[in-house]
Amino acid sequence: MTTRIARLDSRALVRVSGPDARPFLHNLLTQDVETLAGGELRFGALLSPPGRLLFDLFLHGEADGVLLDVAADRREALLQRLSIYRLRAAVALEADDRPVFASWPDVADGFVADPRLSALGGRRHGGGIDTDATEADWQAHRLAVGVPDPATDAPPDRTYPIEADFDLLNGIDFQKGCFVGQETTSRMKRRGSIKNRMLPLAFDGPPPSFGAEVLNGDLRAGEVLGGMEGAAMALLRLDRLDGVLTVDGRPVTVRRPEWMDA
Repeated sequence: MTTRIARLDSRALVRVSGPDARPFLHNLLTQDVETLAGGELRFGALLSPPGRLLFDLFLHGEADGVLLDVAADRREALLQRLSIYRLRAAVALEADDRPVFASWPDVADGFVADPRLSALGGRRHGGGIDTDATEADWQAHRLAVGVPDPATDAPPDRTYPIEADFDLLNGIDFQKGCFVGQETTSRMKRRGSIKNRMLPLAFDGPPPSFGAEVLNGDLRAGEVLGGMEGAAMALLRLDRLDGVLTVDGRPVTVRRPEWMDA
């Protein structure tokens, strides 16, 4: 399959620099930042104190700081949140207007492998890159692989990162120690009390509306999140997946990706 490249206008960048940039972010985010090497890309999140997702992030190591790849419509909110936590840390926070690109199914030249899953290809920040696909093409590929996009699939402060599969997509370092929301996240993983997960749905026709109920008979099995023709992401109860599932009277099928059982 030919490698395709798209510009992701739904994403934007925040640059965190200064002597304290790595320890500052390390104490906040779900990912290990202190060992992040220059040119390396990792996936993580900033959570609320009760442990719910506020921002999904890609962390790109630079020589004198860290570049954060965040949902474009959430960039200002991220800058404000980081400013609250900064206190006396020697860090500078600024918007970076370089574009974000994705390549798939392979990692194109000049791109860095997507840290979530090899099937997602690569990511690049900045540069004048010729594109041959649209962001909608990229989103269709993501859905086909079965990977959630919390920026579109999960309203802020409603979903736990494990429900959005962060623990299976290299988005949480459980060995790094404290981060905002760490107690709830670690307890859910340690006790195995994971009742809901984001899973892809397949169906015929246009996607149901956001928040539409997924039913197993008369029982609520979850709700539909973002989607497109024939495919959508849903937050589903794991104990109600057996049987015939419907949304608005239409049958739907859960596609459990192979990577979830690897």
